[in-house]
Amino acid sequence: MTLDLILSYLLDPFRIGLMVALVLTMARTRAATGVALPLAAGVAFVAYIIPATMGSAVPIRDALLAGVVANVVILAVVLVVRALVLRFRG
Repeated sequence: MTLDLILSYLLDPFRIGLMVALVLTMARTRAATGVALPLAAGVAFVAYIIPATMGSAVPIRDALLAGVVANVVILAVVLVVRALVLRFRG
């Protein structure tokens, strides 16, 4: 797992969009499904589905680990932005 791979995943607009959609979906279904389990499942799903469908020049294990790390970082940023928006909006 290299730092270059993680950095490229952190800047991937498709991955960022999927993490934003995950947070929006979690917010809408929070009462029925909770928070932690859907977010964890979403992070794992996105980490697997992107390298599995788009192919990768690195071994799948490295791509998955880098994907999980990048997804957690992106998810944390999205959750902080969401909390700030909710705080300042109302």
